[in-house]
Formats: sequence, structure tokens, C-alpha cells
Amino acid sequence: MSRSRKAETQEGFVLRGGLVVDAAAETTAPGDVLVRGGTVEEIGPDLKVDGRTAEFDVSGSLVCPGLIDMHVHLREPGREDKETIETGTRAAVHGGFTAVACMPNTEPPLDNHGTVAFVVERARSVGACRVLPVAAITMGRKGKILTEMFDVAAAGAVAVTDDGDPVADSGVMRSAFEYASMASLPIIAHSEDKGLSRNGMMHEGSVSTRLGLRGIPSASEEVMVARDLKLAALTRGRLHVTHVSSATTVEMIREAKSRGLRVTADVTPHHLSLTHEAVVDYDTSTKINPPLRREEDRTALLEGLRDGTIDCVATDHAPHTEIEKDVEFDEAPFGAIGLETAVGVVFTYAVHTDLLTAAQAVARMSRAPAEVLGLAGAGILAPGGPADITVIDPDREWKVDTGRFKSKSRNSPFAGYKLRGAPVMTVVGGKIAFAEQGLEARRKVKTA
Repeated sequence: MSRSRKAETQEGFVLRGGLVVDAAAETTAPGDVLVRGGTVEEIGPDLKVDGRTAEFDVSGSLVCPGLIDMHVHLREPGREDKETIETGTRAAVHGGFTAVACMPNTEPPLDNHGTVAFVVERARSVGACRVLPVAAITMGRKGKILTEMFDVAAAGAVAVTDDGDPVADSGVMRSAFEYASMASLPIIAHSEDKGLSRNGMMHEGSVSTRLGLRGIPSASEEVMVARDLKLAALTRGRLHVTHVSSATTVEMIREAKSRGLRVTADVTPHHLSLTHEAVVDYDTSTKINPPLRREEDRTALLEGLRDGTIDCVATDHAPHTEIEKDVEFDEAPFGAIGLETAVGVVFTYAVHTDLLTAAQAVARMSRAPAEVLGLAGAGILAPGGPADITVIDPDREWKVDTGRFKSKSRNSPFAGYKLRGAPVMTVVGGKIAFAEQGLEARRKVKTA
């Protein structure tokens, strides 16, 4: 942090002239936000400050509670050639995120107190934003023996998942719901019947037939969601369905919520904006699991996000090396990065198409994930609360240039896309973690 930034942290700063987002009410109102000592000190119009307080003109921007991405892969420990906690969190703050929840499919996996504690300590040392470890459901993510859930929770885990793989054994999954409930941890379910998806590379449909690629049917997701909803009802456990891709899945979750089941869900920006037609050029950045599906599915996902059936947007940021992705489509690993394009994609495809208001979009990327993960005080912007703040210019137009990304990896399906909406400042615990260059130029500091 530069000397000037240190001074701003010590003396505080005010964000002037923006629209302050109330993520609980999903409304906006003009106002200034004063930050001191790591907390939001005051919110209101024309705030009076002393001459030592730095002032940022954020007119025309949204001043939001810090965005939270509840599904990222930071790859550390074990695959630091793809991403590290340092580079991944730097990408996060440039993408407007003040906190990220990292998945346990590392090498070794986050399946015990020691590995979870390592991530917590490493993030404290080098992280640019808050890092929330998600532990494995089963040892080694092998689907057989449950992790010690109270132990991983004590180390800092906020949820459990075997993401990347399902827990195929229904008896093990039933026990997982029961033990996770006792440990107050939500289960994040990777919903995939591998007997149906085996060797598939993209959505099973007309495009896969045309391209000659083995398909993954929507039923692969839907069968496992149906099972887990039954188990959640049986155990009264907390189920979070991650990276929903199917219209039928949306309808099943909607019906389950109407019956009072404790179920939540998230959707990725790429599933909200792209379909299986994006695969026609065999770009391996579009090889994603679950796969990009039909336009009918994309429309249903947007509607589910609009009406609250789907609670959150989460990126499933999955970095891979260029060597891994620069191969034949069937040889490439699944996954795409998303931290640095999420805001632009959501605003371009959901806000500027009038499917969501800006405040609704922000709520689904801040308050909602905080509630799912049980993060007290997070996802809100209020006096006395933590100064985790994201400032978004909703109308800024920009072209995706992966060469400028802070992530180690470049496997983005949005390379070259023109997007509208971008973060211009990210504040973590009262410290400015990222500020767009133009915003720096408009900064005004009064002198005594």
C-alpha cells in the first residue's frame, strides 16, 4: 500500500455523490459514505468532514456492500501454476469482490483442520480480500468417509462440498446432511450423476450432434438435485445447489422452496449469458461443467434469479494453465475464470436488459451469499458495519482483454466481448484494495 493509501486508511475517506445501495431493501438512494478505522462511520447527504479526510468523487456510480463470491477455485495448495491465494484475491478485488469462498479440490484437499487452517493463515498473510474456506464433505473427496465437520468448522470453514465431484452414495450424503446441520454448515452440492455425464464434453443436444462431441444431458444435474432435495427434506438439512444450469432444476428448486425446504441456489455469469452455441468454434474456455445449455435454460435461469428462486450469482472461477487448455476440445479440462468479468456480465445481460434492477443484482452478489454462508455483518452497508465496499460504474463500457487480468490464468469465454458495467473501487476492511485510475485522478484531498 502506498503512503497516500496508508494515510487514507488512518484518517478515513468519504465517497461522495454516488447512489448508495441498500441490499436488504434492494433500493438505492443518493448519499455520501464516510469510512474510518475499518468501519462505515456515517451515510447521508453532504457529509461534513475535516480537512484530513480524503474525498473521492463517485458521482454516477453505485456504492454497494462488498461483493461476495461464494464459489471460486484458488488452487492453493498444490496447483499454484494455475492460481494462488495471492493472485486469485488480487483478481477478486479487481473484479469488485471483497470476499471469496474457496473450494476444497486442492492438492491436498481441504478435508481436515490443518489444510483449512493453512488457507486461513495464507490468506491473512498475502490475500487482497477476505478468504472463506469451504471444506470437503468426505475425506479426499472420495465420497466414502465424512470429514470431521466440527473440526473443519473450528478451523474456519464456512460450508462443506465435494465440488468437482458429487457424493454418489446416498447413505453417505444423508449422513453428511445430518452432521453438517449439527456443525451449522450448509452443504454445497455439486449435482452430477456421472453415470449420465460420463465422457461428455458439452450439453447434449443439437449442437453437440452437429459438432460431433459427446453430450452431457440435463438429466445428469436434475437427477442429483431431485435426490438431494429428498435428502434435505428427510434430514431437515441445509442444501445449496451450486452452478444451476437447467430449466428443470430451477423449477424443482422453486417447488421445494414453496414447501419450506431449506434450499438455496446459485448461478454463474456464464450460464446467465451464454448457451451451447458458444462452443461452435471449439474454444476450450467454453468447456464448462455443468455445460452451457439451451437458450430455454438460460432464460429460465435469468427468471429464477429475478424471482428469487436462485439466490446468488457465483463465478465458479476455475483457472487452468494455457498448456492445459490449448489442446483438442475433448482433452481440455472443464472450467473458466470469472472473477474479473462477473460484474460486467451480470450488468450487461441482466441489468441493462431490464431483467434485474441494479440494486437486485448487487443484492444477489452481496447480501444473498452472506446469508447463505451465515456471515454476520457481511453483505450490508450500514453505519457501524464493516467497511467492505464495492463501487460500480453501471454504464462504463469496456472490452475484455485477458492479457490485463490479475489472475494467473486466461481461460475466459468472454475474451474480446464488449461489456457495460465495471467495478471502479474495492474497499476491504476500510483499506482501498483497488481503485480505477480515472477515479484516482478525480480524488480531492482538502488541506487544513
